[in-house]
Amino acid sequence: MRSALLTALLLVATAAQAQRPPMFERGGYDDAAEAAFVDSLLAQMTVEEKLGQLTQYTGQWAVTGPAVTQGGEEDIRAGRVGSFLNVYGAEYTRRAQEVAVEESRLGIPLIFGYDVVHGFRTIFPVPLAETASWNLGAIEHAARVAAREAAAVGLHWTFAPMVDVARDARWGRIVEGAGEDPFLGSRVAEARVVGFQGRSLTGLAADTTVVATAKHLAGYGFAEGGRDYNTADVSERTLRETILPPFRASVDAGVQTLMSAFNEIGGVPATADEDLFTDVLRDDWGFDGFVVADYTAVRELINHGIAANDAEAGVQALRAGVDMSMVDGIYVEDLPALVESGALSMDVVDEAVRRVLRVKRRAGLFEDPYRYGSEALEASVLLAPEHRAAARDLARQSVVLLKNEPGRGGSAALPLQRGLGSVAVIGALAADSISALGSWAGAGRREDATPILPALRDAMPGTDVRYAPGYPAPPRDGFLPIVDALLSDDTAGHAEAVALAGGADAVVLVLGEHRELTGEAASRASVDLPGAQLDLARRVIAAAGDKPVVVVLTNGRPLALGALDAVAPTILEAWHLGTEMGPAVADVLLGDHSPGGKLPVSFPYVTGQEPLYYNRKRTGRPADVPGASEKYVSRYLDVPVEPLYPFGHGLSYTTFETTPPVLSADRLAMGGAVDVTVEVTNTGDRAGAEVVQLYVRDEVASVTRPLRELKGFERVELAPGQTQRVAFTLTPDDLQFWGEGGAWTVEPGWFTVYVGGSSAATESARFELVAE
Repeated sequence: MRSALLTALLLVATAAQAQRPPMFERGGYDDAAEAAFVDSLLAQMTVEEKLGQLTQYTGQWAVTGPAVTQGGEEDIRAGRVGSFLNVYGAEYTRRAQEVAVEESRLGIPLIFGYDVVHGFRTIFPVPLAETASWNLGAIEHAARVAAREAAAVGLHWTFAPMVDVARDARWGRIVEGAGEDPFLGSRVAEARVVGFQGRSLTGLAADTTVVATAKHLAGYGFAEGGRDYNTADVSERTLRETILPPFRASVDAGVQTLMSAFNEIGGVPATADEDLFTDVLRDDWGFDGFVVADYTAVRELINHGIAANDAEAGVQALRAGVDMSMVDGIYVEDLPALVESGALSMDVVDEAVRRVLRVKRRAGLFEDPYRYGSEALEASVLLAPEHRAAARDLARQSVVLLKNEPGRGGSAALPLQRGLGSVAVIGALAADSISALGSWAGAGRREDATPILPALRDAMPGTDVRYAPGYPAPPRDGFLPIVDALLSDDTAGHAEAVALAGGADAVVLVLGEHRELTGEAASRASVDLPGAQLDLARRVIAAAGDKPVVVVLTNGRPLALGALDAVAPTILEAWHLGTEMGPAVADVLLGDHSPGGKLPVSFPYVTGQEPLYYNRKRTGRPADVPGASEKYVSRYLDVPVEPLYPFGHGLSYTTFETTPPVLSADRLAMGGAVDVTVEVTNTGDRAGAEVVQLYVRDEVASVTRPLRELKGFERVELAPGQTQRVAFTLTPDDLQFWGEGGAWTVEPGWFTVYVGGSSAATESARFELVAE
């Protein structure tokens, strides 16, 4: 227990968690006019029309779940549907909108939604890869490009960003978020919300923006065993400190919709969690948009065992604050009779309808329901040259150089020398354009994407670039044969690859996951390289002898690389980089771009280390205490406790030196601030980017605290020999945690700051927070 004196000094912050300067402004938006308009329209609506506004149906293609009955023109005309997902195209959406606006009784416009996750037609890196750039401006711009393209085809709304913090690489949807850290995840969430929506309510209605959705509230990324849709068993402290911050950041950035999660927490499925969607989201955070259920999530309350039928499920979800039911039709089909009988309060229905109408008005749909979508825009905006250029630039920044040690030839393999006589490119993923796009690739097309093999051939016109897939036969057209090959233990194709490697001047060995092995419903019990790829790597590396071999990983999650790391001197993490994947990877391989990406997730030696994350708690028997027992400590007998590659890690073709942090003061008063300053120097002979990262450790607190927590970062571009000063500011708000009393708490005491190029940074300084 803490001393009585220290306990007496305890300061409890009963207000919300630390606030950042607002990123979103109402921009002169007339709230009174909005309320009058919505209430006037609401007063004219029948019960069925109200519940129709809370109903979303899916289109006839790109279905992301079970087949369901669709709403047709008669439903639109009768006011029994308020939204559609999975449909786009200027002609299609305009016709449906004409029915809603010109042929229904009240003329309320539809809102069209789609999973525009990391691009629409121009596909950017998967979100986990985008986050590896640590470049918030580029991430925001990627979302803005996606919004422009989505708007061109008549879409108003995207079901992104996914802001779930995820610490378990087995969970397939880790690819769709920003990784394991709530601070980095919060900053990326803000950037993507602003990119999709703009920075003001007036801008949302005036610009080619789309309504964003922060998903999935809450705890979806903490599924037990990394198994999609599974239970998430988390404490209130973990919920508040780790899971909720990116959602709060999204709300502060102006996000207009949120989506409920499939999972339960503490026995309450999220779609029926009134504490979450009413008490926290609306009462505490002030959110005034609307909440949409995930695909069939309302009906799935029956599967959870808390509702006996559709009607009960609908009542629970609507009362909890889930305003729109996705695809199952329960609200409009099953709830009118309950409203008429008084079993469901009209006030509950009216408030949900107000929220939906409010967002439609803010999106400019009442002012101009046909504002988006035209064939001319489709022709000029989709895959525009400037969009492809932005995708290539972000893809290059997202590549992470994990390792580049001298091989048997005595020098590092990267960057590859120009003028090589021959290069062997090995691995079916090198030629796979569909996997380059990654999961949730919007309307991206494989014919638009350039994979690694043809891009490398284009970039090395004087070099004989040879190819072997490494499998029994080149995969047939379509993705399933490649998936089967990657999962197969068949080594019949290895001999060809080994022979090719032995006769080439350099080898580019492309390994990893097909995109169908990542994303939703793509959990893996093992995150090792699938199939016989490790065996292929060992044989190819041995056959290459003293010639350079570069392992390029293309995947959507952290992989267990302990065995590969033992034999491969150079490993480049390239993820699934989108439409411009091949050219971006070629730029990095040939040294036209020096890699500067940093890992947003920890990479394990073996799967058994998962879940794995840097900001873990110290136990009562930590393994790293000097003089501790070698046996009776928290460790594994067969692998290290630490990750193979830690959060924040990433190398470059140049080198950087960071000075020890200098503090503006060694005492921080409540209401004050302390500046943390370092100087970063490019000590190599190439230009490059370094991400300077600031971590803080609370040395003694009333509850256990993480070993360190990210509290700031800055990506800096430096020429050879250039030095730049980087400064961070810490306030008491940055030191808050969820206290024993169930509120945000700030406690006096000593804190250590670490600054460097990863979460393993050792340069440090200390300051004391004092109650003065």
